[in-house]
Amino acid sequence: MIRKFISRVLGRTGPAKPERPAVIAVAQHGLQSDQISRACRRTIETLQENGYQAYVVGGAVRDLLAGLTPKDFDVATNATPEQVRHCFRRARIIGRRFQIVHVNIGTETIEVTTFRGHHGEQGGNKAQTDEQGRVLRDNVFGSQAEDAARRDFTVNALYYDPSSETIVDYHHGVADLKQKTLRMIGDPKTRYREDPVRMLRAVRLAAKLGLMVDPAASRPIREMTELIENVPPSRLFDEMLKLLTSGHAVRCVTRLREEGLHHGLLPLLDVILDQPLGERFVMLALESTDRRVREGKPVSPGFLFAALLWNEVLIKWEALKKRGDPLIPALFQAMDEVLDVQAEKLAITRRIAGDIKDIWALQPRFEQRSGKRPYGVLQQPRFRAGYDFLLLRVESGEVAQEIGAWWTDFLHASDEERAGMLLPPPAGETRKRRRRPARTRPSNTE
Repeated sequence: MIRKFISRVLGRTGPAKPERPAVIAVAQHGLQSDQISRACRRTIETLQENGYQAYVVGGAVRDLLAGLTPKDFDVATNATPEQVRHCFRRARIIGRRFQIVHVNIGTETIEVTTFRGHHGEQGGNKAQTDEQGRVLRDNVFGSQAEDAARRDFTVNALYYDPSSETIVDYHHGVADLKQKTLRMIGDPKTRYREDPVRMLRAVRLAAKLGLMVDPAASRPIREMTELIENVPPSRLFDEMLKLLTSGHAVRCVTRLREEGLHHGLLPLLDVILDQPLGERFVMLALESTDRRVREGKPVSPGFLFAALLWNEVLIKWEALKKRGDPLIPALFQAMDEVLDVQAEKLAITRRIAGDIKDIWALQPRFEQRSGKRPYGVLQQPRFRAGYDFLLLRVESGEVAQEIGAWWTDFLHASDEERAGMLLPPPAGETRKRRRRPARTRPSNTE
């Protein structure tokens, strides 16, 4: 009775007696060892030859069962980070929140983690947390059963052994995947406090895999969105980048709105999703990104965030122009203000911020189609990204069709054809003539 009362008040109080896992044979799940990368198989074989347990774990197993191609392969083992490092010639320990080992085999890097134990338990197993309960540092090792209980969703708590081609499943993740349900392991409120990013991850996985979020996991999200404020900007940026480049960005953003996660999470989404023109532009950009991911083409984070933030830049730019500020200085001021506000939420890297600015700065130059100016635009390093951005603006109705058509023709025209396409200079524009320097008279001081 007392134990039940404490469990109700505090949520998950500790590890329940672990159930025996389901060991699923290849005849039931159909996952073949040759679907695992060679470097990952070699990592597991080496650890097993040294007497340790080792499995492919998490997203790779989940994606293969769902018929998707994993981006990478992670390994879980009962070997400590130091023991893992001593098994490989090219390996290094990284991480502060939880130590992991990067094993390099050929051109591939395999991330190897030690089974995690329950934190906050007796025997000194105490994780470092902040005031809201978010785990800051957690180098607490344990058994495979404890590691499975520490994972976020049941579909991520799957362990595949390539040597026996069996899946070890503690929380019915294979069944949930078949039933198209995303279910949280443990008490959802407690798990979201431990790591608020799990709320975003729920949205991303549900959209990517076509799953329905279990009501018990979905219900607390709307009332706990303020916890996102406590996530470091660098981590939030990484998670948002995964979400937006997942190949299902449109569905992800739609679900962010449905779960109430767009307000306050990204200042840009607060405005975009309430304005028809801004929303149309962003959705076109996300559809284009999803299409590129499906076709196996590279995706530029700079282009993507330039599109997401453009509507905010336009609003500030127009306000500054109405105030009487010159056109180009006003644009650069608007760019800086938008990126400064965004930096409070997302730690956009300096390189990506530079790409974003280059794309934005090209937009007013597309209006200039006379003299030598178009040739200068063609020479810009980010011309192609800026041109694609212009076409999105045309498609959304922000820019006249004729401007996009002119640049498309100019891009593919010969030198002679380009010369004939140039427009006359605007009325009243005069060519500035360079002053010839005044001739100096010889000095009479000699």
